[in-house]
Parts: sequence; C-alpha cells; structure tokens
Amino acid sequence: MDFSVVVEYFPRLLEGAWVSLQLVIVSIVLGGVFALPIALARISPVAWVRAVPFAYIFFFRGTPLLVQIFLVYYGASQFDVVRESVLWPILREPFWCAIIAFTLNTSAYTAEIFRGAIQAIPQGEVEACKVVGMTKFQMYRRILLPRAFGIVLPAYGNEIILMLKGSALASTITILDLTGMSRTIIARTYTPMEIFLAAGAIYLVISIVIIAIFRQIELRQNRYLGTLSIKVPDKG
Repeated sequence: MDFSVVVEYFPRLLEGAWVSLQLVIVSIVLGGVFALPIALARISPVAWVRAVPFAYIFFFRGTPLLVQIFLVYYGASQFDVVRESVLWPILREPFWCAIIAFTLNTSAYTAEIFRGAIQAIPQGEVEACKVVGMTKFQMYRRILLPRAFGIVLPAYGNEIILMLKGSALASTITILDLTGMSRTIIARTYTPMEIFLAAGAIYLVISIVIIAIFRQIELRQNRYLGTLSIKVPDKG
C-alpha cells in the first residue's frame, strides 16, 4: 500500500471532516432544541398531546436515515408549491437538506432519551418539589431538567457518536463531507484502502474527542449525585 497519497490528500480529508463536523454540530444543536418539547409532550397526561410526538418519533425511528435524506432532498423538489416558496433557496441546497434530515432524525432519538431521563428521576424528588410548593414550571426549571441533564449525558454522547457515523450518508446527495471527499479522492487515485483507512482514523479521533468531552461533563455534572442509567434507543 502507498500511504504517500494519504499525506498528499490529507488536507482535503480534513476539509471533508470539517464539513462532517458542521453537519453534526448544527443538527445536534437544532435536534436538542426540538427534542425537549417533544419529550415533555410524550410524558403529558393528555392522550392526544402524547399521540402527535409518538407518531413523529415512531416514523423517524422506524425508517432509515438514508430514506429520510432522500425524502427531503428529492421529495420536496417534486412539489411546485415548494419550488415557488421562500424556502426553496434552502431546500435546493444539499447541505441544508442534510441538516433538515439529520435534525428531524436526531430530535426523535434525543426526545426518547430525554423522556427516559425525566422518567428515571426518583419519584421522591418530584414529591419533594410539590411539598415545598413549587409550580410545575419551577419544578422542571430548577430540579427536574438539571437532574435529567446529568442522567442523559452518557446516552446523549452515544447519540452524537451515532450521528457522526450517520453523517457519512450525506455523501449520497453530493455533499463533500469526509466520506464524500474520500470517494472523490479515490476516484482520482484508485487507492481505496489507504484513503478509507485514513478517513476511518479521522472518524475514530473525532469520536474519541467527543467521548472524552462528555466524560468530563458527566463527571462534573454528577459529582454530587448518584447517576442513573437509561437505555439508548437502537438505531438499527
């Protein structure tokens, strides 16, 4: 194997890795914002309020991420109302279509993780909040959500790792992320083993950094509290 090609094209691989990181960071942030209200709706005592987020989560957890990407990228362009709308400048761009698909997908998984974390809080803590006269808003803002944040960290870190690996599917809609850039380089150099090994190593380094960051956050967040474990939703 000739690894000189890796040295030559390593800056291009880093460019692709930066695109992958952008996809993951933006979708994780947006997905987290959407996931919290979805999770709160999932634990509502009102049946019809629970039904809508349940259907949303069921769809995005039950269908492949690749299909969701194709539905956004290829499906939206089939409707004249979409092409003539103010959203078309966004929906015609592969990058933003990938962001939309990733955000919808990760928000469904993250909502289930948040729901599990909230429901994993001991009932005694909830009762203690009620005893001191907290309103529901105060209870969630001061006690339950901070407590759930500490519980959710290990599973949420895993979700980000899964999202990083899933971001490789963005290359199917012409985005030059790390995988897409690797395929472009391979088409020029005919060195698939060397380039894919290098790409895999970059993915691995990014994953190690994410794990280390979340480990430190978890240790800091839960330094005074016992941690509870929740099951990570299976992606496939």
